[in-house]
Amino acid sequence: MRVRVQCEPFDLAAELEGFGAEGDVGAQVTFTGIVRATGGLTRMEIEHYPGMTARAIEKIATEAVSRWALDDCLVVHRYGTLAPGDQIMMVATASRHRAAAFEAAEFLMDYLKSRAPFWKKEYGADGAAWVEARDEDEDALSRW
Repeated sequence: MRVRVQCEPFDLAAELEGFGAEGDVGAQVTFTGIVRATGGLTRMEIEHYPGMTARAIEKIATEAVSRWALDDCLVVHRYGTLAPGDQIMMVATASRHRAAAFEAAEFLMDYLKSRAPFWKKEYGADGAAWVEARDEDEDALSRW
């Protein structure tokens, strides 16, 4: 299991090299989040508390590994200034069976979207605004 919170872009192919090589892996699931250009967004700034954020994500990744008996788990989340089209985060899960890999990946994504301690501010033609929690994100998390 690996969790990283970083400012630098990541290379998806490099991150997945050797991923899930241990164990009896029959499925790998990956998800990469991209900054959207909706609503005239020109950039997004993501803030966090370094130690707190990494520990919070590690805790939920450990839960996913245990709950779905994952053979491997990877979470990378960026902070700093990001432009539309930039990769913002990735989740990868590896397990013996696909259902566990898919469910664990969805669990991690839902957690990152609604509970991970990041603060996001969007900038566009109309100025800047902090990103508010959305009901649908909370609803998605409640299924776990």
